[in-house]
Amino acid sequence: MEQELEQVVQAINIASDPAQAALHQQALNFISTIQENAENTWRLALPLFVDTSADGVRKYPPQVRFFALRVLDEFFDNRFEPLDAECFRTIQQSLVAYIQSEYVYGQAEANSPFLRNKFSHTLTLFFLCTYMTPDQWPTFFSDLFSLIRPSQSSSSSEPAFNRHIVLLFFRIVLEVSGEVADQMLKSARTFNQARQTRDARVRDAVRERDAAAINEAVLTIVSDGTQRMKRVGASPREIEEAVEVVDLGIRTFGSYVGWIDINLTVTPTTVPLLFNLLADPSLPIRLATCVALMRIVAKGLKEPEDKLQLLKVLSLGHVLDALETKTRTQQSERTEEDEGEESYREALGKLLNVFGLELTKLIEDSTNPDVTSETSLLLEQILPVMLRFMADEYDDTCNTVFPLLQVILTGYKRIRKTSSAPIDDNKRSFLTSLLQVILIKLKWDEEADLEDDEDTAAFEGTRKELRVFMDGILVVDQDLVTEAVRSLALSTISAFQTGVAVKWNDAELGVYLVYIFGEINKVGGKGKPMFCQVPPLDRDKNKTFDYSQYPLTPHGEMLFALVQSNISTFPHRNVALQFFETTARYPDFFKVRRECIMPTLEAMIDTRGMHNSDASHRSRVNYLFNRFVKEVRSDISEEVAVSIASSLRDLVTIEAQLPDADDSDSSADLLSEAIKNSTFDAQLYLYETVGMLCSLLSKTPQQLTSLLLSFVKPLMSELSDNLQAYRTKGMLDLIPIVKVHHVIMALGNIAKGFPEYPSPVPADYVPLPVNDVLGEVAQAILVCLEAMNIFKDIRDASRFAFARILATTGPNVTHFIPQLMANLLTQFESSELVEFLNFIGLLIHKLQSDLFTVLDELIAPLSAHINGILAQPISGTDDQRAHLETKKAYLALLSTIVASKLQLIFMSERNRGGFDSLMESMLTMAGDLSDPTCQKAALGFLNRSITTWGQPASSVGNGDTEPKGIPGFEQYIYERIVPNVFRVPSLAEFNLKDAAHVQILHEIANLLQIVFKTRGTEANDYFVGVFLPSQGWPPDAALDFTGKLRDLETKAFRKYFTEIVRSSRADS
Repeated sequence: MEQELEQVVQAINIASDPAQAALHQQALNFISTIQENAENTWRLALPLFVDTSADGVRKYPPQVRFFALRVLDEFFDNRFEPLDAECFRTIQQSLVAYIQSEYVYGQAEANSPFLRNKFSHTLTLFFLCTYMTPDQWPTFFSDLFSLIRPSQSSSSSEPAFNRHIVLLFFRIVLEVSGEVADQMLKSARTFNQARQTRDARVRDAVRERDAAAINEAVLTIVSDGTQRMKRVGASPREIEEAVEVVDLGIRTFGSYVGWIDINLTVTPTTVPLLFNLLADPSLPIRLATCVALMRIVAKGLKEPEDKLQLLKVLSLGHVLDALETKTRTQQSERTEEDEGEESYREALGKLLNVFGLELTKLIEDSTNPDVTSETSLLLEQILPVMLRFMADEYDDTCNTVFPLLQVILTGYKRIRKTSSAPIDDNKRSFLTSLLQVILIKLKWDEEADLEDDEDTAAFEGTRKELRVFMDGILVVDQDLVTEAVRSLALSTISAFQTGVAVKWNDAELGVYLVYIFGEINKVGGKGKPMFCQVPPLDRDKNKTFDYSQYPLTPHGEMLFALVQSNISTFPHRNVALQFFETTARYPDFFKVRRECIMPTLEAMIDTRGMHNSDASHRSRVNYLFNRFVKEVRSDISEEVAVSIASSLRDLVTIEAQLPDADDSDSSADLLSEAIKNSTFDAQLYLYETVGMLCSLLSKTPQQLTSLLLSFVKPLMSELSDNLQAYRTKGMLDLIPIVKVHHVIMALGNIAKGFPEYPSPVPADYVPLPVNDVLGEVAQAILVCLEAMNIFKDIRDASRFAFARILATTGPNVTHFIPQLMANLLTQFESSELVEFLNFIGLLIHKLQSDLFTVLDELIAPLSAHINGILAQPISGTDDQRAHLETKKAYLALLSTIVASKLQLIFMSERNRGGFDSLMESMLTMAGDLSDPTCQKAALGFLNRSITTWGQPASSVGNGDTEPKGIPGFEQYIYERIVPNVFRVPSLAEFNLKDAAHVQILHEIANLLQIVFKTRGTEANDYFVGVFLPSQGWPPDAALDFTGKLRDLETKAFRKYFTEIVRSSRADS
């Protein structure tokens, strides 16, 4: 055995030494095998841990002994059958001898403290294996108690207890509580019924045999330690050791109070002891005591009367009131932050929160009026204390009482819903105080670091939670909230306007309250009536009505005061930004007080806004400015529009900067990261605004064109220069590629700023004089795309820009689409193809017949490309998803073409050769149950095809673009479409319990009825005399089916057809 031990030691030493690379993995595998076979190797592990050399020193090094404990843990853990007698005796004798030598007479692993904690866990697992077996170790705790007191004590100054054994005892109880009663630990484990049963038996046995003795020992030791901490003349080391004992002792006490008899833990002795420790000078002791009291308070008791008695005995309300006052005073006297003491206030807040929640549960659950009354009184007593914790300047402390506050407000809201009577004075007084606290806490810390994203996000999160509480008060008493918010906002704004010194965080809060007032003010209507007390108006008069003659609503007054105060000049960026957020949020106000528009625009444009030195500030204001102009543009004059556009010129200079090459794996990654630039993304809002401002010059076309060209020409020149640079340098210089992308996006956003081409076109429509300019832009983009279509970002930018240009110009530049597609198709990824198909679908919907010529040229190569993709084999989930999305988008496009009456393109001179293959592919998809979504879409296309091309020849229309029928198409319906769709319900994979398959059945029923309605008597004769007999239907059944097909409404026939299918499948 000695040789085996040395072999294990050698393996552990090699595994712990990275320098021995050659044998490292082999050693790891060896010791892993030792641990996995703990059922046998525990006999090696035990001596490795406990053996000593001749001089009494532990024989093996700490890392070897730690591994030995891991092997023993593996042996004991998940063992739910008793150990055999010999095994138990061997281990028990060895471990007791170890405790005697190391803890009773030794230094308790003073040189390797990590072994102490590990040994406590191992001993606990051994306890769980042996405690329930009568002839093994049911006397575990009594045996441990016998070691706690020293055999003799020479003086009263020496400890009455063996400190090492005491700490071991505490750690074991902590471990036992964790193993058998800690729900968090249990939930983290895989459920094991044997473990659950064993743990329950151990809990019951400890309660019956040892709980009283354990509790008495813990409290006696803690009490003794408390006296030693206060003993006059005690050395610092003695005090430190006593503090360690008391701290661990209280944590031990807290670990078991939840699962042993409450009469043991809450006594006339323990309550004063705990309250004394709650105010102890030692922070760890105070924190441990808070946790222990929380667990006592949260302990479940069957009878409400018992729970109330427990809470009354604790009398925590008075204690926490006094401690909150004391700690708040100390907090105000401190000259610098003390995280430890703040954590104590946080712990007190958590204790109050748990205490309050238990009171609310008791009120909710009790049916005894006396219990409810007394508990309600206790709850009311702690509400002021809760508000003081909530008002703490540290958010972590403030947040501790949020759960309790939420429950209280929920109760108030419930009362409000069930009663229309005013709330009582006590509740209103509480809500008033709560609202004042919320309004204070909504304010930024004056010294907050606004550059710290984490702190900013934390404050925004707290502000959001506080808003939830404000909304809760709003439900109970709306006037209370609206008046308090309005009053504070107006007083702050007025103070600034009159020259009173206002702190930046007070100013920001004042503006923020105006920002949220629209959410909390539930009266006054929407739109302009939200801000102006105006009589009801007809919709026609609404646009030309002069609102300035009518008084403002409270919200209107707040916004008017906000703009007139010039608070946007406050020398703090956050105040100005909140001003812009607020004005952009309520554009309808500026339609009732137009005189406020210019001051707001000026603030957004100058150094307060888009010309500010801070890049992130500018980026946000760019968006808000765009949003504001979009809403108030009808009130911006041509002169002002030109002036504003001119002020933006220095802000729309395109800059490209590459990130650090070390941060990217390749030039492609570097290019992608350079293009994803948040600063440029914010600039795009300005380009869109330029387009909006140009569009305001519609009455002076020459001026509009001139202003537009003054922005477009520099961009076109930059586009040309960078395209040439790319052709010269290629991938050696990424900056030109980035700039080409940015310029294309900029041009697209300028087009986006113009009004969309109307559909349908009104008779009096006068197009803006931008078609020629935007046509040149489209041509330039195509030139760049042709040269650079290998870059996905360039393809995406080109597609985006074309979508915006086409939305503005309508059919005037559609002739570029085939060239656009030709340049895109050569490099398309599947996601891009889907987006392009959707883009074409939107154009069809918008332009209808104006797109016919383009579509006639486009559809054949597009269909060929798509069919080529769909024919490729599928490999992997991503391929399957891309295949499905492409097919869905293609089917949607075909359906849109037919629905828009553009189906002639399929029969044009250019495309008629592909018509048969198109119909056959639709039939194939219509019969494919593996893809119900596309199958349904294909059936929908066939339905439209029958309605369109299946009309009798006599009903063909006179127009060239809307033929009502194709001669001979009826034979295709009868010979191909009907047989193929009719067989779908008989397929083996068809399942009537599948909702998607039922929908397919409904589509087939629709198709059959459409055939009948389209072809009339001819279809009747076909079903009765040809098709149904060919399917083996008797004449009577065929007549009945055809009659139902003719006479029933759509919904009724679906139901009938479904029953026929269900019956036929049951028979088969």
